[in-house]
Amino acid sequence: MTSTALITGASGGIGYELAKLFAKDHHNLVLVARSGSKLAQFADELQRQFGVSVKTIALDLSGVPAPQFLFDQLQREAIAVDILVNNAAYGKHGEFVAIPLAESLGQIQLNITALTQLSKLFLGPMVERHAGRILNVASTAAFQPGPLMAVYYATKAYVLSFSEALANELKPSGITVTCLCPGPTQTGFQERAALQGSRLVKLGMMNAKAVALDGYRGMLAGKPVVISGVRNWFVAESVRFAPRRLVTAVSRKVAEKT
Repeated sequence: MTSTALITGASGGIGYELAKLFAKDHHNLVLVARSGSKLAQFADELQRQFGVSVKTIALDLSGVPAPQFLFDQLQREAIAVDILVNNAAYGKHGEFVAIPLAESLGQIQLNITALTQLSKLFLGPMVERHAGRILNVASTAAFQPGPLMAVYYATKAYVLSFSEALANELKPSGITVTCLCPGPTQTGFQERAALQGSRLVKLGMMNAKAVALDGYRGMLAGKPVVISGVRNWFVAESVRFAPRRLVTAVSRKVAEKT
């Protein structure tokens, strides 16, 4: 029986590339993003190329009622979600005191609250069916504090910790939870976060297609954590052995604009 994957933040970047991988393997799709026109164009492309069913929902998941609205709509339409991909997220570059409070709270709402709520809502039916997968997209930002992107880094630390704990809890159920941790990746994230000109971007970025493939393969293998890219793996692992003050100082240096 064909399974259905729900992907948030699916109109571009990693979410877009993940959708193509799922479609290629003949999964039906529910694609969610703010841009309805982009989603519709993408859905048509996937349906023609792979012959799968693609439902699009234009929705801003940073709105407080949005996760429940999404779940209720799919319940009404009797669409069972077998795989949940929590990919939608955003960040903002700058000192915390200078960033509008609404921006910081918006990151927390989307990156943490919506992800948590969607996981809770869709896990129930998965547990009843004794099958399912969750892929949460975090970041290598999850492994250290992030001056000049303090809230974003903190939200991704939550996603990593939450995902690992959930993976452990769900072991007996047959449901897997995977956390994908990419480093800087060529997506629209940098523009929205106002990261252009920072060392983080200038040091080089991975291709979204390669990152998505790492995450997809890791999810299918049931890995709890996937760090995409050898350099990113080395950086993420090395911070565990360095003094926290040094790690924070280096993190700030990398985030600074030159």
